[in-house]
This record gives sequence, structure tokens and C-alpha cells, in this order.
Amino acid sequence: MPPAMTDILDIWAVDSQVGADGLISVDFLLPTGTYINLDVPRDATICHIKQLLWKQAHSYPLFHLLMEIDSYMFSCVNQTAVREELEDETRRLCDVRPFLPVLKLVTRNCDPGEKLDSKIGVLIGKGLHEFDALQDPEVKEFRSKMRRISEEKLLSLVGLSWLDWLKHSYPPEQEPSIPENFQDKLYGGNLVVAIHFDKCQDVFSFQVSPNINPVKLNELAIRKRLTIHGKEEEVDPYDYVLQISGRLEYIFGDHPLIQFQYIRKCVMNRTLPHLTLVECCSIKKMCEQEMIAIEAAINRKSSNLPLPLPPKKTRTKNFQPALMFLSKYSWHVFGYFSVTPLLQVHVRAGLFHGTELLCKPIVSAEIFGRSEHVWNETLEFEINVCDLPRMARLCFAVYAVMDKMKTKKSTKTINPSKYQTIRKHYPVAWVNTMVFDFKGQLKSGDFLLHSWTSFPDELEEMLNPMGTVRTNPYTENATALHIKFQEYSKLPIYYPPFDKGLRPKSAPVSPLKFYIELKEIMERDPLTQLCENEMDLIWTLRYDCRENFPQSLPKLLLSIKWNKLEDVAQLQALLQIWSKLPPREALELLDFNYPDQYVREYAVGCLKQMSDEELSQYLLQLVQVLKYEPFLDCALSRFLVERALANRRIGQMLFWHLRSEVHIPAVSVQFGVILEAYCRGSIAHMKVLSKQVEALNKLKTLNSLIKLNAMKQSKAKGKDAMHTCLKQNAYREALSDLQSPLNPSVILSELYVEKCKYMDSKMKPLWIVYNNKMFGGDLLGIIFKNGDDLRQDMLTLQILRLMDLLWKEAGLDLRMLPYGCLATGDHSGLIEAVSASETIADIQLNSSNVAAAAAFNKDALLNWLKEYNLGDDLDRAIEEFTLSCAGYCVATYVLGIGDRHSDNIMVRKNGQLFHIDFGHILGNFKSKFGIKRERVPFILTYDFIHVIQQGKTGNTEKFGRFRQCCEDAYLILRRHGNLFITLFALMLTAGLPELTSVKDIQYLKDSLALGKSEEEALKQFKQKFDEALRESWTTKVNWMAHTVRKDYRS
Repeated sequence: MPPAMTDILDIWAVDSQVGADGLISVDFLLPTGTYINLDVPRDATICHIKQLLWKQAHSYPLFHLLMEIDSYMFSCVNQTAVREELEDETRRLCDVRPFLPVLKLVTRNCDPGEKLDSKIGVLIGKGLHEFDALQDPEVKEFRSKMRRISEEKLLSLVGLSWLDWLKHSYPPEQEPSIPENFQDKLYGGNLVVAIHFDKCQDVFSFQVSPNINPVKLNELAIRKRLTIHGKEEEVDPYDYVLQISGRLEYIFGDHPLIQFQYIRKCVMNRTLPHLTLVECCSIKKMCEQEMIAIEAAINRKSSNLPLPLPPKKTRTKNFQPALMFLSKYSWHVFGYFSVTPLLQVHVRAGLFHGTELLCKPIVSAEIFGRSEHVWNETLEFEINVCDLPRMARLCFAVYAVMDKMKTKKSTKTINPSKYQTIRKHYPVAWVNTMVFDFKGQLKSGDFLLHSWTSFPDELEEMLNPMGTVRTNPYTENATALHIKFQEYSKLPIYYPPFDKGLRPKSAPVSPLKFYIELKEIMERDPLTQLCENEMDLIWTLRYDCRENFPQSLPKLLLSIKWNKLEDVAQLQALLQIWSKLPPREALELLDFNYPDQYVREYAVGCLKQMSDEELSQYLLQLVQVLKYEPFLDCALSRFLVERALANRRIGQMLFWHLRSEVHIPAVSVQFGVILEAYCRGSIAHMKVLSKQVEALNKLKTLNSLIKLNAMKQSKAKGKDAMHTCLKQNAYREALSDLQSPLNPSVILSELYVEKCKYMDSKMKPLWIVYNNKMFGGDLLGIIFKNGDDLRQDMLTLQILRLMDLLWKEAGLDLRMLPYGCLATGDHSGLIEAVSASETIADIQLNSSNVAAAAAFNKDALLNWLKEYNLGDDLDRAIEEFTLSCAGYCVATYVLGIGDRHSDNIMVRKNGQLFHIDFGHILGNFKSKFGIKRERVPFILTYDFIHVIQQGKTGNTEKFGRFRQCCEDAYLILRRHGNLFITLFALMLTAGLPELTSVKDIQYLKDSLALGKSEEEALKQFKQKFDEALRESWTTKVNWMAHTVRKDYRS
């Protein structure tokens, strides 16, 4: 065992000294009331431990009262404080990780519903009993509703044919648009495919049309095999399906072969596609196994089923609509209870609809106190109850007031005192709540609101309207605000439901001059503020907007007065007849600025047009904007769960996006209940996800071990200790034969322990290597990081992927390589290791004897490419380098990616250049002693140009083509500028360190020159291009310093 210890209390850790000999002292409780203490191996299976216990129990009294051994199983209290039945006895004790080493032997008649609840709690990292304990009617109702949806989905899967099951579980990945230059990559207009036969050694190659469908290819392969083996039997090609060799990915359906992503990638990379012809009986067996699990789940009768939803009641007598009340909206503040003593405080309150302030904020009187402050004061807003919008939120902030003495600038004054008193207001805590509850009822009565203490960088009127409307769950350490909402009636007051019979008023004819002005306003980017006159004009011409500028809906929504009920009703009627927006444009309507329920339902309706591939592209933002939803039951949460249950690939992505943030108190319940809903509707997928969670837990333990040992031993000994761990059965089994969390199509099959290592950076990332089952494929590698927030990297790589997609749609393939990256927990996650690649720093260091001179060796990169590419392959490698270099030059400039040194830029052996490590974006460039270290808009050094020009100094044609690629790529991105701004705006709630306010997104607007004409924008980019060339020597100096430091450390 490696000689280190992570936590003396963690007896299940591989390095724990509690059981240094590999044995753990476990207390066993038998049904007869007998207690037995036994030392058992930490890594023994539950089955083996039961056998050891049974052997020991023979010598204890009352053994004859026990039934057969198979009639019993163990139960324990797990890490989420829930009783868990250990039904799967192949699991190891160290993987079960009971909260305490106590196992109870119980008969196998426990409630199957409780078993499932326990498994879901362990999987999502949050016990379901926590939701029950809340006693929250909204949580209870939402869980019931989602449970019904999940169970209906399960029922719909029963009886699926094997092909329909395959479409659901492993949907083929496709790219319908075909690149213009793909014909150049073919062989005489055909593509070459290698077909392997499952369960035999036969391999055949075919030249086929790119437009052939998979069934026709099946037929060709079967016929050729039968001909070679001299058989004459009838075989149905529909009884076979094509699987990508070594992957859990299938190619089937009526689509042309070239539309499948894997085939397209092989063609563009000039590599041979390897497919395996699998008999449908193998697929049927997989299908049947899942159906057994699904049917067992359907037949379970849990004793703790949530109560069914009550039937909807039509409110006719026992309620009053809010529009009847002309009284001013008011509330009563009793007091503020603080865990830290404060001298003088006041409460500030504001009514918001999105970021729009509905009326003037109000401030309470200043009062003195220590830990308890009592106002007992009624405060009234200048807005009538009837004008309150449905999604109005009441925002509170508590401020401490302190007097500070400051020296006067001039003493020539009547007042002889040298000092003046300045009042300073310090934010102490904030809390928000909705005016109407989840049922639309106006809140009334007493509320104790536990507040939050972390304030954002920017506040609206000294308030935090973008903050959560959920109170702080950690009530013991949170300060509390005690308020009472006014009761206007003895009957409940509800927001009036939308009258679907309401029709928009007739549209007036607009003068031409207004039309021209309207067109100019609509062409502005989303960050441009509208003035009052422009908002009035848009609202007046709302019918023209609908007819001529349907994409103007976001600006129309910003122009409406949400505190006027009549205008809101007119807008809701107008939405019913507004044409559907393209999904990319509809994304903006999910921003915090548009909280109205009907607007968000309209936006989700537009998103339903998205294909699964397109939805995957924007899923990161869609999960983040769930945080803007004030209520659990909303159109967006239902949409995401339904699409996840319909496509397992989307389901896995949604699972990890939610689970990686379920530890955050503000979203813990919201994300937790959505995760529960997905698990209940995807029982078969739970086993796959559980295996991934187990593997990540093992990697986290291993990483902690390495961090502890790093200060005590050399890198070589640390690597040996790592290998010792990985060779243990518990680790090897947990980390083998699992679907990659980064991509469910990739199977991480067999560890290649000798190639595994950890890196030198502070957090000691683990580099885990697997053998590749794909024919002739490179080794597979994943990097596990624990201690770094990968969400900013994830966002940057998503945007790079989108840029690549937009360029390809415009017929420009810049050979981008946005590798996989996934946050899986609190400051932990996985990164895809790109095979056959080296950093620029290593390429330069290996070509020079002196580290200081390495950065200035312009031939190093070209010589490295020549080493791995001969003849025509070298020309192709230089072409790959030229295109990818152009793509990353433009992308890093537009996104303002900083900290670009020679260890953050890599090159593959095929010539593909790509960037890694995106810790600084949106122009947050590194500086030292107040001096910017990075002076260039993007990296374009002379050794890059040397490669682009094929080593010929005067090769201006090649360089001119490279420059033209950069300019074309920039203009394509600029045409989609609004989309990029929207995607970054939707991430404001993620809490990324360099994306905290709208000001951060201003960088994008400037880099894309969105306020300028295309000619002016291109001129600006050309200037930046020339600047990058002119100042490239500064980059080389920075790289030299970095290389020298790296060489010194090694």
C-alpha cells in the first residue's frame, strides 16, 4: 500500500492507516439479536463477507433460528445518511463505503421502492429524504408531476422493437449539411470502408458511393462474405446493424453514409472508417436485459409514493383576482436577526420584473442594536396590487451604516473642524422572494427569510434581483429577516389567468419614416440600451414588428411597461399569433430580462424545433438558465427532462451538468428533483451512470493520495505509488469497462497502467490511459482534475465548437479541435487527452540544447512536422496547420483568450494546431507589476508563418491565402455576433470568475465590432492582424522566459 493517508477518519480510503493490513473491523447485527465483531478485508465482495460471517455465526447461540444464507442480505447507512440494501453482492465493501462499519443482516423482503430511492440518492449525491423533510408543497407537487411523466416514459419503452430501442439508447450522430470540399477527399468519387464481422476474423474493404445507405452496405458485405466462403444462403441485411468498431455507436437508418459524423470525420481526415457488422440477436439481448430492469421498476409498489396531484379546481367562488385591488402594495418588516453583531442597520427593498424596477425602492428607518434589530414598520410601494406582474419579485438588502471621519481638503472654512463625517453603507445580506407563489396566489402572512451574504460585483439600486428567490437552507448560520405581507382580503388573491379569447387591437398603419427608424433599432446588438422614446416607438409599432421584424420580439419585451396590466394582456394576446423564431434567436428569450411565464413558454416552444445535435450544442446554457426560473414546474425543466428521456446521449450530458452543481445551496433542491425525475424515467441508464460516479470517486481518492505524497517523495516514487493503486482490484474494476462521461460512445475498457501518470501542476491532474478497442486506434486518454473549476474551459470549448459549426455551415472548414471537457463536481472534472500531440514548448525544447534559444528556433516546428510526414503527407500536414492556425487566431482574438504561452498551444502529428487551458477569457490578460505580459491581439509568430510558407521566405501566395482565411472566418463570426452575446449572457448566473456582469460581455461586442459596418469591422481586424505580426517578437520573449522557467523546474 502507498505510505500516505488522506483522512484518518476515512477508513475506506486506499491509504487509510485504520486498517493498514487491509482489514477493517466491522460490527454485524443478526436477525436473532446477536452481535458479532469481525475483521474482514476492505476490498472483499459483499458475498465473500457474508460467507465469512455465516462461518463465524455457527459458533454463536440461536444460529439454528436463522434461515438459509440466501434468504438474507446486508443493509447499511450510506454516505448520504440513508439506509441502503446491498442487493448486489458483487460490490466490494470499500466501494459501498458505509457511513460507519456496521452491517445489518436483513431478510430479502424489503420495500423495492425504498431500494430505488436509495440508489437514486447515492447516484445524484443527495438523499431523497432531504426533499421529503422540506415539507414544501411546491417540491411535493413537482416531484409528483415529474414522477408521472417519468413513469409514462418507462411504460412507453415496454414492447419497443430492438431497432426502436437502439434509436432511443444509441441514436446515430449525424451532420445533415455536407461540406463543399468533401469530394476532394474521396477516391474517384467513392469512399473506402473496412467492414469487420462480429465474432470472426473476416475483414473486407469496399469502395462505395458516399450516398449509399447503411442497409445497402450491409447487403454488399454479407454478399461478399458468402461468396468468399462459397455459401449460398439467404441472409436478410435488415438482421444486421453496423457498429463503429470499438465504440458504442451505431450506423443505421435511411440516411446516406456521408451524413454520419464518424464517416464524415474519417473522410475529412483521410482515415479509413472501420465498421463492424453485428447480428441483431446481440442487440436484442442488450434490449431484453434493459426491458427486464424497466418492467421490474414498473411493477414496484413503493410504500412512500407521493400523493397524487389534486384535480384542478376552477376558481369561481373562493378566490378574488388581483386586478380588483387598487390598494398600494405594502408589507410590514418586524425585525432582522443577525448571527454577527451590527450597530446600525436599515433594510432596502425593491420590486423587480427581471432587471426592470417596477417602482421606486423603499428604505426602512435606521435602527441600532446588536444581534437583533426591530423595526416594526409598514412600508408601501408606489404601485397598485392590480398592476403587479405575475413574475414580480421582492428584493431585500440589509445594509450596515457606519460614520467615517475624513480630513477636509481645505481648512479655509467657517467650521474650525479639520474633519468631516461621511456615511458609508456596507451590504450585509440579501434575500429575494416572489410576490405570487407557485400557484399564482398573492403571498400573505408572516415569513422568515434566511438571507445570503455573498454579493455580486454589480447591484441594481443596491439590490440583487438576479439572485435566487430561494432562501438560505443553512438556517443556523444565516441571518433572518422577519416580514409580514399585507392581507387585502379574507379570500385568497390570485393572479388572473390569461384570457385566450382576448385578441390584439387592430394594427394602425405606420409612416415610412417610423419604419426606417424601427429597422435601424432592430439591427442593434442585444447589449445596446434602448432609450424611452425608442421603447415607446417599438410598443406603438408592435404590429409592424410582428409583420416585418419577428426577430425583434426581445426588444419589444424590453419596451413594454410590465406594471400596466392592460399592456401585459395585449402582449400575451400578441404572443399567441407571433410566428415561431429560429431556435438560435429564441435562446435570448430565456435570459433573466424576460421572466414572464408566457414569454418563456413561447421560447421553449421554439426550442422544440431543435434537433438532438443542436440541443446538445446549447445544453450548457439551458441548464444555467434554469437558475432564472423562480418555480420548479416550468416549461424549460419539463422540456429538458422530456428530451433527455428520449435520447440517452442528451440524458448523460444533462445528468452531469446538473450533478456538477447539486452541491450549490441555491440550486440544490431544484437540480436534485430534476435529477431524480431523469433517474426514475431512465432506470437502465442508472447502472451506466453509477459506474461513472464510482470511477470518479476512485480518481478523486487517488488524486488526494498523490497530493499528500507529492511533498514527501520524488516524482518517480509518486508514479510508482499511483501504479500500485491502479493495479489493485478495487481500482482496476472501478476504472475499467465504463462509458466515458465525456462521450457515451467511447468505451474506456482496459487500463494501461504503465502509461498512467500525474502532471506537475499544483493540483496534480491525473493522466489515465486506456487501450483502444478500435482497430488501429491510438491509446485513449482522459485527464482528471480535482481542485480546478473546469466550467470556464467547458464554456470556451463549447463556443469553439459552435464557431467550427458556423464556419462549416458557410463552407469553411478550419480543422478546429475543440476537445472534450466536462465538470463533474465541485472543482473537479474530466478533460479529453488529444493523442499524437505535443506542446510548442516541448517541440522547441527538444530541438535545442539551450532553453533560452529554443523559443527563437523558427525551424523547430517545421522540422518536427517533416519528421512525421513524408512526401504528400507533409503538404497535407502544412495545410492542416495553416487552416487550424487561422481558426484559432480568429477565435482567440474574438474571445479575448489570454495566457497564451508555448505550453498552452499544441500541434498534432498530422499538423493540426489547437489551444488548451482557457483560464483567462474576454480580455482578462495576465499582467506583472502592472505591465501587461501579452501585448498582441492573438498569437501569430514567425515560426508559425515559416510553416505556413512551407519554409520558403518569399512564399507570399501561401501567406496571402492564410490571411484571407482569417478575414473570411472573422466576418462569418461577426454575422452571428448576437448569438455569441446571448450565449455568454445566459452564463452570467454560472458564477464564473471572469464572467460576472454584462460589462464582461462588452469585450465580445468590441472584438466583433458590432456597432460598425462590415467594411469598418474588416479594417479593424486587418489592423489587429498587422499588430499581431509586428509585435510577435514580444510573444517570443515571453515564450523564452516561460521555456527557461520550465527547463529550470524540470
